[in-house]
Amino acid sequence: MSGNVNIDNNRVPRHIAIIMDGNGRWAKKKGLNRIFGHQAGVNTVRKITEACVEFGVKYLTLYAFSTENWNRPKEEVDALMTLLVDSIEKETPDLMKNNVRLLAIGDLARLPQKAEEKFRNCMKLTSANTGVNLVLALSYSSRWEITDAVRQIARLLSNGTIDINDVNEDLISQHLTTNHIPDPDLLIRTSGELRISNFLLWQLAYSELYFTDVYWPDFDKEELRKAIISYQQRERRYGKTSEQINN
Repeated sequence: MSGNVNIDNNRVPRHIAIIMDGNGRWAKKKGLNRIFGHQAGVNTVRKITEACVEFGVKYLTLYAFSTENWNRPKEEVDALMTLLVDSIEKETPDLMKNNVRLLAIGDLARLPQKAEEKFRNCMKLTSANTGVNLVLALSYSSRWEITDAVRQIARLLSNGTIDINDVNEDLISQHLTTNHIPDPDLLIRTSGELRISNFLLWQLAYSELYFTDVYWPDFDKEELRKAIISYQQRERRYGKTSEQINN
């Protein structure tokens, strides 16, 4: 159905978040090592970022590495970290060319020193860019993030900086790692899995969800277009009635 429908440029989601799933299974189906799937996934990141530039999306958040991923086999984690460093160095010129600003959410201090340094340097180099904000969730999980926010707020209460009555949704949001970006309008998960997997649990409260069976390495501009069109065909009510929204 979406093949015959064009994107409404006035209703493009401002912020798209994606759980990039299926790299390993994509590689396994081709008889390849899992790392080849992750390498193919990096190419997809480039294509989807460029598509977001074309479609007018302002924020693209990608679930690149969760806190739980540290529990994967050491050889796979090491290969992923090497791939991260290599990709950052390789992609920085294209980020500059496409006016893309690189941001990060997560516990970056857990990254290997070289990876953290390369990543922070790339963020610094692209900080003045005004196009798409590419947000990578690295060493990230929502439960870690919310726990850390509670810890920060408890510290403020303990030293008398704030009062218990100051604790509200806005204060909690201010202490999340996403405090500098808007909540996602649309969440996409590839590979057919129907889970949120500890990703942006607070921020996804009113996001539209889109699941596709396509593995991440095969997810392309056309698949993104389908997801955006699906989003545009929905009514976002935020707890209100249709009549209230239409009026």
